[in-house]
Formats: sequence, structure tokens, C-alpha cells
Amino acid sequence: MRYVIRRVLYALFVVWAAYTITWLLLFYLPGNSASMMISGAGADIDKTLLATLEARYGLDRPAYEQYFGLLWQTLTGDLGTSIALGVPVAVVIGGALPHTLALGALALVLSVILGFAIALLANTARASWLRNILFSLPSAFLSFPVFLTGLILIQIFAFQLHVLPAVGNDGFRALILPAVTSAIPASAAIAQVTAKSLFEYTHGPQATFLSARGVGRGRIVFAHGLRNAVIPAATIIGMSVGGILAGAVITETVFSRQGLGRVLQAGVVSQDVPVVQGVVIVSALLFALANLAVDLFYPRIDPRIRLGVS
Repeated sequence: MRYVIRRVLYALFVVWAAYTITWLLLFYLPGNSASMMISGAGADIDKTLLATLEARYGLDRPAYEQYFGLLWQTLTGDLGTSIALGVPVAVVIGGALPHTLALGALALVLSVILGFAIALLANTARASWLRNILFSLPSAFLSFPVFLTGLILIQIFAFQLHVLPAVGNDGFRALILPAVTSAIPASAAIAQVTAKSLFEYTHGPQATFLSARGVGRGRIVFAHGLRNAVIPAATIIGMSVGGILAGAVITETVFSRQGLGRVLQAGVVSQDVPVVQGVVIVSALLFALANLAVDLFYPRIDPRIRLGVS
């Protein structure tokens, strides 16, 4: 129970820290939502109109009042109203969240499959040249920018082969290319950590003992080494949720998808603090819940964690 309470408190701290850091960054940017609304309308900054808008949205209050006011409002379940759109933030996020969740879930599944496949093949391949290529793939995946990967996939599968749509939110087929784009960099870290853990185990004393008893390398890797590699891989999988959510801004822009990434981008451009804070809170909650699930999954794999021993 103490272990569970510690992990829950840590998850809450992550959400609060993300909320606070985002608020500080937005607060100290030049201008505010009111000035962006006036300049966006193509009008000169009228000080009287600016003061009226700032008073209406509470932007003229001291910093601590704005921060704690928004924080208390959020704790009571009210994400506020979008200054730029004039609609509740919950409505804005509610319309975009399902698209991002679908993209993130498929990207996470693909990244786990691809990451483990690379790691297992790298440790079971007989040809040295093939092993070297497989061990180098994670670094290659990380070296490609996400937007470039997306554009290459669009060029091949949408424009040349005509098998998948290039943009939009319509149907599962439109989800495949952006999910693969997000999965490639996420799978790199999973593959790298898993491949290293498997390599260390298969070259350790336990694997040597099993090999001396006639156990094949495939069984050593799959039946024994994989279980030891799951714990570090699970940590990376939990962290990958944050990377996929952060990359949604780029991925959804490249593929013209409506989701939290596009909402966040528009909110930052217009300095719409309630919208940005709402997206950050939802994203931080998803990230914290994913890592909390991983933390609670650890004792199921290794009883030493449950017992508190090393």
C-alpha cells in the first residue's frame, strides 16, 4: 500500500509541475490573449479596449491571483472558457481528445511490436552483418525528424502507391500513416533498451550455464532473457506515452488531423491560457496514468520490488 501511495503522489506531482511550468511560460511571454485578439482582428492596440478585455478575462489581476484562481478552478473540475473561441475548454478538448487517443494508442502498440521485434532479431540473428544492422536501427530511427518521416510516408504510400490517404481524420486507414510516423521514434528507445538488456543477459553467467546444459540460444533469449528485459522496457514504454503526445503537434500538423496537438498549437499562438492549460493537464494526466500503470505492473514481473528488496 505504501508503494502504491508513493506512486500516486508522484503522478499527482507530475501533473501539478506540468501545470505550473506551462502557466509560468505563458504568463511571461510578451503580450497576452487580449492583445492577441485585438491584433488578430487587424486593429491597432487600443488601450481602453485592451484594458476592458483584460478586466473581463481577469488578465489584469496579480500573477498569484491568476495562478491560484486557475488552479482552484481546475481542481473543481472547471477548465474554464477559451478566450479566443469563447466556448468551454472542456468542449474544445472533448472534440479533439478521441482523435489523439486513437492515434496515440495505435502508435504505442506499433512501437512496442516494432521495438521488441528489432531487439529479438538483433539477439537471435546468426549473420554478424545482420546483427550489426539491427543494433544500429534504433539510432537511425532517432536521427530522422518526425516531420520528414511523415512526408516520406505520404510520398510513398499516398502519392505513389495510392493505398493510404495522406490527410484527414476519416476512418482507420487515415490513422495508419500518422501512427507509423509516431511509432518509429518511440520504438527506437524500446528497441535500444531491450536489445541491450537481452545482450547483457545472453553474455552473462546465467546464459553461459544454460548453454552448457544444452539449452538453445533461442530458448535462452525468449524464455529467460526476455523476462529480465521486460522491466527496463516497460519503463521506456511508459515514457513513450509522453513522447507520442508531445509529437502529436508535429504529426497532426503534417497529416492535417484534428487533435490535441493542433488545439495546443492554436492555443499557444493565440496565448489562450485556459486552452493550453487544459491540454497540458489532460496530456500530463495521460502520461502520469501510463507511468502509474507501469509502476504498479513492476511487482507482477519481479517479486523483489513488491517485497522492497534489491
